[in-house]
Amino acid sequence: MKKFALIFSVIVLFAFGKKIVVFHAGSLSVPFSQIEQKFEKKYPQYDVIREAAGSRACARKITDLHKKADVMASADYKVIDNLLRPKYTKFNALFATNEMIIAYTPHSKYADKINSNNWMDILLKPGVKVGHSNPNLDPCGYRAMIVAKLAGIYYKRPKFFDKLFGYGDSYENGEENRNKVIVRPKETDLLGLLEAGAFDYLFIYKSVAMQHHLKFITLPPQINLGDKKYASFYKKASFKVTGKKPGTYIVKKGAPMVYGITVVENKKEGLPPHEKGAVLFVKYVLSPEGQAIMKKNGQGVINPPIIEGDDSILKKY
Repeated sequence: MKKFALIFSVIVLFAFGKKIVVFHAGSLSVPFSQIEQKFEKKYPQYDVIREAAGSRACARKITDLHKKADVMASADYKVIDNLLRPKYTKFNALFATNEMIIAYTPHSKYADKINSNNWMDILLKPGVKVGHSNPNLDPCGYRAMIVAKLAGIYYKRPKFFDKLFGYGDSYENGEENRNKVIVRPKETDLLGLLEAGAFDYLFIYKSVAMQHHLKFITLPPQINLGDKKYASFYKKASFKVTGKKPGTYIVKKGAPMVYGITVVENKKEGLPPHEKGAVLFVKYVLSPEGQAIMKKNGQGVINPPIIEGDDSILKKY
């Protein structure tokens, strides 16, 4: 009888566990899947529900669609600052880093010839198709634009960006030359298409390429947005993305890549129903265990994490 009661308790726990809804960048899908498993083992009373999208799309779901989320993790910490603070959260924890690369497969055109010296020429060749995520929805998208602009500056080829993309200062849905460029909402949406041969080269994060065992071209630190020593050079390039209100824009300047995570709060409705679980999840991501998982999946970590704003909620549990 006791054994039956124990089994029944476990079934009830898993069926009705307290749900923690986590919106996160697509590039965090693999490490957060592993973090979810470890977290739920440590805290079996919680059930983590993850929803991946472009970081800006995640924020828009909270601010515009009023979807319920307990935690938000962004591939660009400034998304949290620009779109969520102070109305939807009081703090921003900077916890991880990354860098941009150009991924491809053995089936990509000129895969046997491309290298760190000729990649710009290869991408501009007729018949070669390039992929990037939507800059208005995903940081990887506007970082791809900034990398292309920085490459033009660094290699003294000012027409490179215009020849490859030709967007001007911002991107509007559908304006890409579909014979040359393929665009999807987030960078991980493009992986299957790349592997299927729908296009040849993808501007994406190094960690994602490593996780999916893709070939990739490493870019110089002066343009890969992965080295804080070159922060001043990164600022030489910028790209505009849509702002909080229709018709407005935010200028995204080149900067070292930094990921942010926060507990979502709405002033009108108060803290999430599972405040404690949300805090525990964030603290687990920031813990040595969480950082080890991030590093195992090809991302750098900020140790100790840098917490901006009012982090008093993190000290409650």
